[in-house]
Formats: sequence, structure tokens, C-alpha cells
Amino acid sequence: MRLDKPLQGASLLALSALLFALMGVGIREVSASVNNEAVVFFRNLVGVLFFLPLILLKGLRPLKTTRLRSHLWRTGFGLAAMYCFFYAIAHLPLADAMLFTYSAPLFTPLIAWWWLKEPLNRRMLATSAIGLLGVLLVAKPSAALFGGQALIGLAASVLAAFAFVSIREMSDSEPAFRMVFYFSLFSALASAVPLSWSWQPPSERELGLLLVIGLLATISQIIMSTAYSLAPPGLIGPFAYLAIVFAGAIAWLRWGETPDPTSLLGAALIFSASLLSLRRRPGRTATRTIENRQR
Repeated sequence: MRLDKPLQGASLLALSALLFALMGVGIREVSASVNNEAVVFFRNLVGVLFFLPLILLKGLRPLKTTRLRSHLWRTGFGLAAMYCFFYAIAHLPLADAMLFTYSAPLFTPLIAWWWLKEPLNRRMLATSAIGLLGVLLVAKPSAALFGGQALIGLAASVLAAFAFVSIREMSDSEPAFRMVFYFSLFSALASAVPLSWSWQPPSERELGLLLVIGLLATISQIIMSTAYSLAPPGLIGPFAYLAIVFAGAIAWLRWGETPDPTSLLGAALIFSASLLSLRRRPGRTATRTIENRQR
């Protein structure tokens, strides 16, 4: 049985966005000397190592699942989105790549409606569009956004949206920690393949940053998975846009990158979209979900 606790889900998704923003700072710091293949691999490897204490204490029983196929689908969507995003970073201006990363909530309501028959209304679509407009104002994409290579960036957004909805789909039987474990395990195995021909031994500083990145990614994924298990992606999805606001604030504190008035307006729109997405009558989502299942 899936839960419907939008306030708790939204709060957790906002916390996850903050941790993802901090992870982005680490990626920016380490990417100057470490290739993308290594960053992706260590991000997933640390996720597997994170669960070793649980395995040593309780064995493999908490990780047993009857939905291995669902975990493979979730891993496929998430890992493909990750590689598409890294491709976008390599071939597009950073602002454009950021836009693609944070536009996934625009697609989640549609995919959740199509896949899970979750309720879809004009408010969800409107708040997603307002949030995306805010991201546009903050990111200020260039003309490269409309080039052929931008299709890879668009694919990253759509695939990420499918990954978010797949988390919701599994939440009726799979706890968040189990979903993150299998995603990390399968992703680490898959991302080890390209690393085999691009391996470069990291320095102690680089290794430390990679470990921190992996730890932040794992914790934020557990929190995000819990959030999407508590509420429909179409309802709380705009809160994922907060990551770009947090990233802008961190960039200002860390590198002195002062936001201009357009960026501040975009941040205000992102916050507005997040709050508006929850301004609905209590119990309405749960009622509609039950009605859809009875049809």
C-alpha cells in the first residue's frame, strides 16, 4: 500500500535537494582532475559500501527482494540519466546542462499519470511549468540549448523522471534503503566497464572528495526514495527544483558568484512553485488514487 503524506514527502525531497546540491559542489571541485567515468563509478561504489554495516549486522535478509526486475528497470533509467547528464556537461554549457537536470519534475506528473494512474490536474502542470521557468531564469541557457546535442540532455531529464516514478511504483513493497542498495550495486557493476579503459589512480585528496560525493549521493537517494514513497511525484516534484536554489546559494558562499536580479526572480518562482504544489485540500490525492484503483 502506497502512502500519501505530501508534507513529509515534500520536506524530505527538499532535504534531498540540499544534499544533491552539496554533492554538485564536490563534483565541481574534483572534476578538474578526475574523469567522469571515475566520478560515476565511485559515486555508486560508495553506495554499496554504505550498506556493509547493515549486511554484517543483519545479514542479507533485509535486502532480499521479489522485485528484481523492477530494480533493474530503476537502475537502467537512473544510470542512463546519469551518463546522459555527464555527456551534457561535456558538450553543452554548464547552465544548459543544469537546466536539463532540474527539468525532470516537468515530466514526472505525466509519466506517473500514464504509468501508475496517479491523479493529474492543472495545478500540477502549472506548478511544474512555473518551476521550470524559474530554472530558466537562474540557469540562463544559451543558444546551444536548441542544438542537436541538446537531445541527450533532454533524454537525461526524461530518464530521470522515469527513475523517480519507478521509485514510487516499488514503494508499496520495497523500503527506501533496499531500492538504493540495488541501484548502487547494479550501477557500480555497470559503471565499472567504461572505467576499465579510462582508469587513472586518484590522489589522496581526490579519493577523499570522491568518497564524500558518494556518501552524499547515497544519503540523498535514500531520503529522495523515502520522499517519493510518501507522496505522488507529480505533487511534490517541484520541490526538486530547490536544488538549483541551494546550488546558487552555495556558489555565492564558496566562490563568490553573486546572483543577479534575474536569478533571484527565478529562485522566487521556484520557491513559489514548490509551495503552490502543496496548496490543495487534505486527503484529495488519496481519495482520487483509491477511486482510480477501483475503476
